[in-house]
Amino acid sequence: MTTPASQPELFELSNGSMKVKITNLGCTITSLEVPDKNGNLADVVLGFDSIEPYQKGLAPYFGCIVGRVANRIKDGKFSLEGVEYTLPLNRPPNSLHGGNKGFDKMVWEVAQQTQGQTPSITFKYHSRDGEEGYPGDLAVTATYSLISNTTLKLEMEAVPDKKATPVSLAQHTYWNLAGHSHGTILDHSIQIWGSHVTPVDQNTLPTGEILSVKGTPFDFTAEMKRIGASIHEVEGPGYDHNYVLQQDGNGDQKYSGLRLAAKLRDPSSGRAMALWTNAPGMQFYTANNVNGIAGKGGANYGKHSAVCLETQGFPNAVNQPNFPSVIVQPGQKYQHAMVFEFSAE
Repeated sequence: MTTPASQPELFELSNGSMKVKITNLGCTITSLEVPDKNGNLADVVLGFDSIEPYQKGLAPYFGCIVGRVANRIKDGKFSLEGVEYTLPLNRPPNSLHGGNKGFDKMVWEVAQQTQGQTPSITFKYHSRDGEEGYPGDLAVTATYSLISNTTLKLEMEAVPDKKATPVSLAQHTYWNLAGHSHGTILDHSIQIWGSHVTPVDQNTLPTGEILSVKGTPFDFTAEMKRIGASIHEVEGPGYDHNYVLQQDGNGDQKYSGLRLAAKLRDPSSGRAMALWTNAPGMQFYTANNVNGIAGKGGANYGKHSAVCLETQGFPNAVNQPNFPSVIVQPGQKYQHAMVFEFSAE
């Protein structure tokens, strides 16, 4: 079953314990309901009641998949195999999340949908050679599935056709485990399995250094720490930094090939979320630029009203030889998976 990629629609995955709504516009999660410690469901992602505000560009990347390359590329330029490519500077002086019309603004095809205890939906998108300045055709698929009572999995794949290209996709959901309309996430606690960050300049672009978090406000390694505990010590309005995720251990056996990247917990509801991934980096972003957005059910989303945990290749990796490469050759397959495991305690 393939639905032509003409109109954005809303789809639902439900297994009796959790319920997720996703639109094929940008493969965007618009709603995700999970129980608290008393079994009460709440929607824990920021977003809008209908597809229209997403179409109008009112969302600061709420819930979507971003690409062809997530995060920032310096000056919107990179060279590959002797050719220099120029990208739109949609976040001057840099290019951000794929440009003016990245994957988040495209209507994807619905390739497959299954129901039952482990419901899933697969979206696909064909990115053309030269789209937003990037080289080569690229076939992309994204599959969301509910793999257990309160666990969501996302698997993304991309295969270049005739030209090598940078590929780094990210899932950009804004999480508030107390419920999407419950104020700031500064009282949420988090643990991050990353002992280094890639420090940034005044335009949130990595400098190329890899810095230990020890003794800094970026240290969330030891145990669950309040997000708001040291946020005032961060230069700028909050956290918006790429963590270098540990590449060893962290329970590889539980989800094949995936490592634990972060655990997030809200003290008021008891809801917790563990994030597992195979990506080398994770952008930890505290919704610093969200300012009075009218969201679902009349909610008003302000600064620090959510947290994003965007597993990714390192920002500007295409211009930083010491960062893990994000170049994918024709015939190779880019594979990026993540698991969001919810619980209540």
